[in-house]
Amino acid sequence: MEIIWTFFLFALGLIMTIKGGDWFVDASIWIAERTGISSGIIAATIVSIATTLPEFFVSTVASNEGFSEMAVGNALGSYTCNIAFVIGLCAIIKPIEIKDSFFGIKGIMMLINLFIFFVFSKDGIINEKEGFILLSLIIPFIIINIFEYKQRNKSKSKKKKGFINKKDIVFNGIKFIMGGAFIIYGAHILVGTGVEIANILRIPKQVVSLTLLAIGTSLPELVTSLMAIFKNQQSISIGNILGANILNLSIIMGASQLVSEHGLRISYQTIFLDIPIAILVGLIFVSAGLIKEEINRLLGIVFLGIYIIYLLILF
Repeated sequence: MEIIWTFFLFALGLIMTIKGGDWFVDASIWIAERTGISSGIIAATIVSIATTLPEFFVSTVASNEGFSEMAVGNALGSYTCNIAFVIGLCAIIKPIEIKDSFFGIKGIMMLINLFIFFVFSKDGIINEKEGFILLSLIIPFIIINIFEYKQRNKSKSKKKKGFINKKDIVFNGIKFIMGGAFIIYGAHILVGTGVEIANILRIPKQVVSLTLLAIGTSLPELVTSLMAIFKNQQSISIGNILGANILNLSIIMGASQLVSEHGLRISYQTIFLDIPIAILVGLIFVSAGLIKEEINRLLGIVFLGIYIIYLLILF
């Protein structure tokens, strides 16, 4: 009976996350259209912050309770999952065109953050000083988004602002808040029930963090990206993933270190398997975006293939 209830809650969490993603994307598109801010900027900031909240809470709580390897596995696993699984699946459903002129800067920034984390990880621990440095990596990302907003405003011809109905503001505000809440709470249910299922199957904690936790906390990015693809708002999908991954390696890793009493412990598996896989999918993603300006179906299949092989190695 308990197992049936666990699977019921898992399904409920999935439904909440999917519906929340639908509302959240709709409201984000409305905000972008009404404010004149590009959907890419909205995705890289507001949307990515909201969709990475599950990773933030899971990693910081795990680190605070002494499970630093789970904290690292969740954030790093989500980074890999966001590209290999989320972008891979979205590209198979519909090829993703990359028209954002700031994609290269943000993509390179994402790779630099990963490289810095790798350098800090080589001695097997992330100390307090390195935790503060990781946190500070969010500053260049904020600056580039402000710069992008100003550049787009300069190049844009002035538009006549139409009358904004107060009912529309209230309606879309509720959709935005409720959508974000459904995504976060739905993901929380999925993670909790996923861990229970993992315990029944007796899966090691680090594998749980890299798979069930990473996939569970990446569901908001997956749902948001899928909904954006279906609504032909591909810049939201790309911006969301770039923003989420930069946050994973800066805010989440940095905060996880600061709440940990003994620093973030990095395992040999993380150094010799998890980080190299993250670097591989990151390089392919950014290179394809810069050279081809598209993530096509073939590349989507390659991403999914890499992810499946990675999961098989873990298990």
